[in-house]
This record gives sequence, C-alpha cells and structure tokens, in this order.
Amino acid sequence: MNSAEWIAKADKYVMKTYGRYPLVPVRGEGCRLWDADGKEYLDFLGGVAVNNLGHCHPRVVAALQQQAATLIHCSNYYHIPQQIELAELLCSHSFADKAFFCNSGAEANEAAIKLARKYSRDTFGLERYEIITAAESFHGRTMATVSATGQEKVQKFFDPLLHGFRHVPFDDVPALAAAISPNTCAVMLEPIQGEGGVNVPSPGYFQAVRQLCDEHNLLLIFDEVQVGMGRTGKLFAHEHFGVTPDIMTLAKALAGGAPIGTMLARDAVAAAFSPGTHGSTFGGNPLVTAAALATVRTILEEGILNRTEEIGDYLLGELEMLKGKYPFVTEVRGIGLMIGMGLAFPAGDIVKKGLERGVLLNVTHDTVLRFVPPLVVTKQEIDRMIVILDGILAEITP
Repeated sequence: MNSAEWIAKADKYVMKTYGRYPLVPVRGEGCRLWDADGKEYLDFLGGVAVNNLGHCHPRVVAALQQQAATLIHCSNYYHIPQQIELAELLCSHSFADKAFFCNSGAEANEAAIKLARKYSRDTFGLERYEIITAAESFHGRTMATVSATGQEKVQKFFDPLLHGFRHVPFDDVPALAAAISPNTCAVMLEPIQGEGGVNVPSPGYFQAVRQLCDEHNLLLIFDEVQVGMGRTGKLFAHEHFGVTPDIMTLAKALAGGAPIGTMLARDAVAAAFSPGTHGSTFGGNPLVTAAALATVRTILEEGILNRTEEIGDYLLGELEMLKGKYPFVTEVRGIGLMIGMGLAFPAGDIVKKGLERGVLLNVTHDTVLRFVPPLVVTKQEIDRMIVILDGILAEITP
C-alpha cells in the first residue's frame, strides 16, 4: 500500500486524537526515516525525544530479538531478572534507591503523584496533599497528569479536574514560595520545559526550589520524561543544576523506542508504597526492560553524553547563525540536543514545508521550533537540515 492508501484507511478506522501530517513511516535507520512511497526524511523530531539512539539501533534491536525469543511477558507477581537489572543500573547512576516500572511518562508521573501523597499522608497527616507545578508545564494525558499540567489547552475539555494542584510561573521563586501552604506536599517541575516551549531556568532557580522544599518538608519531583536519558549531555538534566530530587520520572528514550515509564525515589519516600498501593500489568516486563538495559548501557558505554554536548553546541551555533540572519527569529535556547528556536509568528507552515523538503521538524507552544534529533546525529546531517531550514526561512515575509 502507498501512503495515500494508508492515510485513507486511518481516516476510516483510527480515532482523530492527533493532527497528523501526511507521512507514513515504514522504515528507519539512525537519523533517517523512509515512508511508504520510498521517500527519505531526515528526522529532527526523534519520535518526540524518544529515539535518542536513532531508529533501530543495533544493540536495542538485538536485545529485543533475543528477549522476544526467550520470554516476552510474565506477571509482576514474580521477580523479573531484566527488571531487577534495570532498577540496579538506574539507581546506581542516580540519587535513587528504588524504582517502579510502568508503560509511559504519564503513568510514571501518576505514580510520582500517588507516592508523594501517600508519603505525605503517612508522615504528616491527611491535609498534606497539594502539589505545586508550573505554568506551561506538561506532565501527561491522564486525568491526574492533565490536572498537574499548567496548560489550559490540555485541560479545557475535561472538567472537573482532579483537586489538589496549584500552578505557578516557571522560574519564579517568589511565586513558588507564596503558593506553599499547610496543604502542600510536593513540588513537581520539569528541569527544562519541553512542550511549554523549551524553557531553560535561570541559574540558581533550582537551588532556591530545593531550599524551599527543605525548609517546608516538601518532596521535590523532577519530571525528566522528555529531557532525561542523555538528551542534554548529562544522563539526567537536573545534573546541570546541581540539585537532587526526592522523586524522578523517566520514559520516552529509556528503552530506545519500546514503551516504558519509570519512577525513581529515595528509600525513605519509596517505603510509602507497599503491596497493593500501586501496580502495572505490563510495567517492566522482560521485553521492554531488555531493550532499556541495552539503551542505557549504550548511552553510558559509547560516549553518547560527551558527544551530545559537543554536537548540541554545534547545532546551537548553526541556529544562532540563522537568528542573526533573520530578524523574526527571536531567540535560540537549550542545552545539549534539547533546543528551541523562538519565532515572531506561528511556526506550523515551516514544519509543513520541512516535511515537503525531506526534514522532520516540530513546533511547540505555537511559535517555537523544537529540535530533538537522535543523539547520534552527525554534523553533516545538521548541515543538511540547516540548508533546508535556511531556504524555508528565506521565503518568509513576516
């Protein structure tokens, strides 16, 4: 079937929860995708920061193939060796002592919300349940994570929202301090806001947040679903800011494209979860944890983190060059390969033109081009993308 035939069948059978582009990917390798018509694309969206090792990385493919031929799934009523190994690997490279596995970022954030409330209930009593999050944040599509998200466009169809969340401006310490009440149990933030427009906090912001949490006995939760797993040149983005959370969530890039979510926590906090308080049928099954083990080991063993820092600086410089050339480019910001280019107008048409010319771009927050390519992207592939983007921007009359 060609692309048009696939799209017609999708229109008939698939719910329209996405504003899909007319692209039907059927094969991927590294930073490239091919559609059902054989056209090649350079992928600077990376599955929305999922394909950090590129499409079909050999170590991830081999791990999936071997595990699929051995044991795909078993119940979490039993001990799963691959899950245990992954928990050990993540804890040994982070602040955490314990891990909980699920299937997505939203589920990982749901687990973090539940754990924070359970810990606070056990420790301080029934009235400490509120969680402070940031305006323009994005934490998922379930009812709890929609309620936690600080974007009206995500929430507006689903009233009444879950009670117990307060939103304050990101990177605003006085606003956060003013929002803390006797009912507050935790603060949940993204180290860098992704869906909110690739917003990077000011120096010292997270140190001040950590200090407030310590002063008020609040848990600090970092949502690293999008920015974790090497995306910024560190294994976890919060390492850039010299601050340690009490709970952290991961998903997207953790298993090289296989669906997984993880919540990590300190022992004292994790102890609030006992048998029956939380769970997930598919969470951490042998297949996906085998893929995650291969992914994390590749990131740690093959110089991916240092390379991401270097290649991210190169991409940032090339985008800064375009900013100097086009006055309607308002800002270029980011860390590693988590980069946003702010424009003075909506960027949707730029994404469409990129698709036509063989490069996959992304717009977030309406006016921000977000660049989250695979961490294995080369300078030559960046140069090719820049030439295409430069051509598109040259055609714009603001």
